[in-house]
Amino acid sequence: MMATHSLNLLPKAFPPTLASSLRPNLLRFDSTRHRRSRRQNLSIRSVFTGIVEEMGHVKDLGLADHGGGGFDLKIGARVVLEDVKLGDSIAVNGTCLTVTHFDTEAFTVGLAPETLRKTSLEELERGSLVNLERALQPVSRMGGHVVQGHVDGTGVIVSMEAEGDSLWVKVRADKALLKYIVPKGFVAVDGTSLTVVDVSDEDSCFNFMLVAYTQLNVVIPTKKVGQKVNLEVDIMGKYVERLLLSMNNNTPQENKG
Repeated sequence: MMATHSLNLLPKAFPPTLASSLRPNLLRFDSTRHRRSRRQNLSIRSVFTGIVEEMGHVKDLGLADHGGGGFDLKIGARVVLEDVKLGDSIAVNGTCLTVTHFDTEAFTVGLAPETLRKTSLEELERGSLVNLERALQPVSRMGGHVVQGHVDGTGVIVSMEAEGDSLWVKVRADKALLKYIVPKGFVAVDGTSLTVVDVSDEDSCFNFMLVAYTQLNVVIPTKKVGQKVNLEVDIMGKYVERLLLSMNNNTPQENKG
């Protein structure tokens, strides 16, 4: 098992005073830029299946060299580098990120402040394992479900219990996300396409089971109770909700006497 992550994407070499001074800038919220980014995210650039291709490891992370206030994340990998190009999309723990540099052993992606606010990537540290998946090609098999790499939010692992060689994992999620999660439905946890077993509205939790093979090939079993996981709910639920709301809003109101 790995040590609890706590770096918040600031290099360990940074003095505490510098880390403290950077944090408020990282979390500053610019509503104009936020609205613009939300409009841009409405277009789907890449699609994933939630079938993890390999586990990479964080080699380095810290402030980007260009000085624009973002962060760079360098990840050691093998499989996803086979045909990588600059500008390619790779899902890192289920977060769609753009390759800005690569060599024969690693690739680098940029992280914007909004990405850190919305995902669990801020908990990474050097040596952390991460799930990796390249964007889907038209000829690829759809082994999981349609995953956009647009993380909806984070959940917290509340229990991990073994049953034979299987592992039961329970995750607490915000009720705003839990409403889209249904028994026997799909959910992407750290970019891994999983089938939901049970949902408890009372506890605001859902659970899933990892078979032995999956445990060896994704990062979830390396985490501890209390750590965050990235969640992306099935996009179909959000489409249905939007359609129903639109239909209700367009229903003619009865004439009042």
